[in-house]
Amino acid sequence: MAQPSMQSAYPEVHSEVRKFISGRSRRMLIDGKWVEAASGKTFTTYDPATEEPLAEVPAGDKEDVDRAVRAARKALESGAWPRTTPSERGRMLWKLADLIEAHGEEFAQLETLDNGKPVAIARVADIPLVVDQFRYYAGWATKVEGETIPVSIPGQRMLCYTRREPVGVVGQIIPWNFPLLMAAWKLGVALACGNTVVLKPAEQTPLSALRLGELITEVGIPPGVVNIVTGLGETAGAAIASHPDIDKVAFTGSTEVGHLIMQAAGKSNLKRVSLELGGKSPNIIFADADLDQAAVGAANAIYFNHGQCCCAGSRLFVEQNVYDKLVPRLVEYSEKIKLGPGMDPSTDMGPLVSSEQYQRVTSFLKAGKNEGAKVVTGGDRPKQLDKGYFVAPTVFTDVKPDMKILREEIFGPVVCAIPFKDPNEVLAAGNDTEYGLAAAVWTKDIQKAHRLAEGLKAGTVWINCYNMFDAAAPFGGYKQSGFGREMGKAALELYTQIKTVWVNLGEA
Repeated sequence: MAQPSMQSAYPEVHSEVRKFISGRSRRMLIDGKWVEAASGKTFTTYDPATEEPLAEVPAGDKEDVDRAVRAARKALESGAWPRTTPSERGRMLWKLADLIEAHGEEFAQLETLDNGKPVAIARVADIPLVVDQFRYYAGWATKVEGETIPVSIPGQRMLCYTRREPVGVVGQIIPWNFPLLMAAWKLGVALACGNTVVLKPAEQTPLSALRLGELITEVGIPPGVVNIVTGLGETAGAAIASHPDIDKVAFTGSTEVGHLIMQAAGKSNLKRVSLELGGKSPNIIFADADLDQAAVGAANAIYFNHGQCCCAGSRLFVEQNVYDKLVPRLVEYSEKIKLGPGMDPSTDMGPLVSSEQYQRVTSFLKAGKNEGAKVVTGGDRPKQLDKGYFVAPTVFTDVKPDMKILREEIFGPVVCAIPFKDPNEVLAAGNDTEYGLAAAVWTKDIQKAHRLAEGLKAGTVWINCYNMFDAAAPFGGYKQSGFGREMGKAALELYTQIKTVWVNLGEA
């Protein structure tokens, strides 16, 4: 069934969204002005539900990043941003949150058209979390504090104290799976701490970041404090990672690209780096768990955002004596999921974000079958949809430890169900991965739950739940899932640097 273009397929699209996509999205924000790429080049973004062109966006590259960095440096060192008081920064962030909330429907639709996610999910999950993120860090703007330190210098009276100062000009490279939310995760804390920013949204999903830029200028944040450069990863992204006048780069995305960013940072100016990278998260269900609750939780863990989550519960470990009870429940849930365009209010799961991502996920499906894993449900494109980057919810069983589908991050709605016998066995299996972003444990035994939470090598462990997020709760990885924590008080460490001051008060 062929899918028509946005104009005829989505009559319910907000008028402001139509206007934005047709015109204003063709500029990027540098030094408070909406500009074309220096080269004049653009690239096309696509609606993943129809494969139709969606918008033309500036193809920024090194020259544009240079312009943005100069603007950010000027805003930092001229005093335009540092002279803004902490309370004023907090007020601006709170006002920005209010504006996002007021324009929530526009942002939800932009996320859906760009990314493919169901608009109903964007409304109740993405946008409220974005608003909460900016409000949370609005509160922190007045609480970035140093401390006094009692020091012991014989014969001298000394005052020793620390100051927390902004890191400086920060480059932020945003992924395509939660475009607006990931921008909020990084921008809120950076601005609260007094930094200036060069933000590069993913080339697949740049629209919500550009719309956010309009609201940033509307609230009165000075020119150059936030610059938004659209472009490809290998051009604009690489220029940010290697730029000698960027003081820190924050990246969310694949582990492979994380390695490249670390190398570029080391070869340029040893800029600070924080990375939130891939995952292959273990989701562990014990026999004493509420199996109905756990089955729904397992489905949410892998199918939320079409499996395009770094923390997706893609390795499902089920205690052997309930394996044959739990897996059919998961399969039943999987087969009830309705796939379709995200703008359709009845859609449960939309398409993958791009042709490239579709090819990646389907190659894993093929590899799993070729290596002897059993497809219990899904395993291909839904037959009723012949346009769009759709993959059916898929459950593999008979999975062996060395199979590609169990070792590598798929980033799609594909889960491997594996039986286990005891806690020690599953703890070893859960940790048998290069990743360490998240994990979950389902059990009514509180001691067992906490023992597993302690033993799992992951930055977040959920107990009898999954995909719980809050602006106050730190999130980040172990091992090759990256380092540094986003959200919560912990994120202040990424965006401030400590200066120690000694004052001689005379002889003791």
